[in-house]
Amino acid sequence: MKQLLIALIAASALTACGPSDGDQRVVGEMASERIELTAEFNETILEILVAEGELVTAGQVLLRQDDEKARATLAEAKAQFLQSKARFDELLRGPRGERITAARATLEGATQDFEFRQTEQQRVQDIYQRGLTSPDTLDKANAAYDAAQAALKLRLAQLEELLAGTTIEELAQAEQAVEQAAARRDGVQIDVNKYAVKAPVDGVIDSRLFELGERPGVGQPVLVMLGGEQAYARVYVPEQLRVQISAGVKAQIFVDGLDTPIAGRVRWVASESTFTPYFALTERDRGRLSFVAKIDVTEARERLPDGVPVEVEFELN
Repeated sequence: MKQLLIALIAASALTACGPSDGDQRVVGEMASERIELTAEFNETILEILVAEGELVTAGQVLLRQDDEKARATLAEAKAQFLQSKARFDELLRGPRGERITAARATLEGATQDFEFRQTEQQRVQDIYQRGLTSPDTLDKANAAYDAAQAALKLRLAQLEELLAGTTIEELAQAEQAVEQAAARRDGVQIDVNKYAVKAPVDGVIDSRLFELGERPGVGQPVLVMLGGEQAYARVYVPEQLRVQISAGVKAQIFVDGLDTPIAGRVRWVASESTFTPYFALTERDRGRLSFVAKIDVTEARERLPDGVPVEVEFELN
């Protein structure tokens, strides 16, 4: 309603004295882009590092939430990454010499056991053929022989595997596991960083919506800041002047409370008018059209407060 009232006053005042009267002044107010900073997580607010009205810079930490759980998850993700990396390095290096020596010794033991079971099986079979032992004894000897033979094949295959080294497929799987663990670690680190609400741009803190100890909902605004190092003049250009106003046009900004005007430049002018419906653009109604424009302050000075009434005079030829 405030902006609407200012625009109506601007349109009515400037319509009465168009360009033919040499009046190139429009009215409006100082304004800034309103930025709402939201909470990413439903956790308790532990710190609020800024006060309302305080100037802040881009990247400055404004508020911190409890990130204890997130840091525990991050520690787990880092450990999984290191474990995957160690396994990849192990496969890349190949089997250690100690493991090969142990495998050779195991194979030798399995060979001796097989030879013993083979001799024993033949001896029991000879005794059985002479009718000096029971079938159960022969069956046990045959079973022991078969088990020793299977154990020998297993130990031989294990030694051959170690001697052959790591396959390309095993290395590829281990490498992908490392990349997956690294991606998860980085993702958790990003989440941990989001527990600290930072200023996206330079500006001033307008309001704090939560206090220490409160738990905002996910996506709920916690701080409101006004973006930009300097406020700009938001004015309403009447229809008679619109065709002469474009981005880059210089202007003088007269701010209530200041004795001298401030240098400015047009940043943007709306392409759509306000206040008069498009279907009622009679010759008389066109005089009540106005277009919102933003005028940047081009001189270096302290930040001007938002909401202060201003007048802007364009420097037109």
